[in-house]
Amino acid sequence: MTHQKIPESLQRVVIIGSAGSGKSTLAIKLHKLLDYPCIEMDELCWKDDWQSRSTEELRNLVEQATQQNTWVLAGNYGSCRDIVWPRATTIIWLNLPFIVVMKQLLIRTFRRWWTAEELFNTNNVETLDRTFSKDSILWWAIKTWQRRQREYPQAFALPEHQHLSIIEFNTHAQVDTWLHQFKTLKKP
Repeated sequence: MTHQKIPESLQRVVIIGSAGSGKSTLAIKLHKLLDYPCIEMDELCWKDDWQSRSTEELRNLVEQATQQNTWVLAGNYGSCRDIVWPRATTIIWLNLPFIVVMKQLLIRTFRRWWTAEELFNTNNVETLDRTFSKDSILWWAIKTWQRRQREYPQAFALPEHQHLSIIEFNTHAQVDTWLHQFKTLKKP
């Protein structure tokens, strides 16, 4: 079997998409395949009891995390885009249909509630009260999905983002096919 070198465009990858689109799942898969550090924006953002860090504190953490030569980052935080995107080499947009995202999000939320899964290295767990409140991830996905459909193509077209390789996936099958090609890559 011949090995190919990892493309330079995959040195610093940002995975974006709606809540529930699979950003973290893909980031973990790329982390394992490429042996790059994995940065989870939600993990940087959330403290105990669902308290978010201040914008300044979050930006400092993101600044530190993205100083490395290689990484995979999962997250859409607009407050840090001016730090992350200029350093990135590739943006992967998980642009899945709304119904797919909502189904995945419902299953994930229910599973997290049922198992009392601790999230983001904190004491945060999904509760039914939170799931059906104004702070619900489900409500967040509904509110932001259409906005992201408009916002991302506009952001990709900006002059300051022309250095980025943009990869858009509309199905899980596309993601799986793309990932399969990296199983034989040689690490730098």
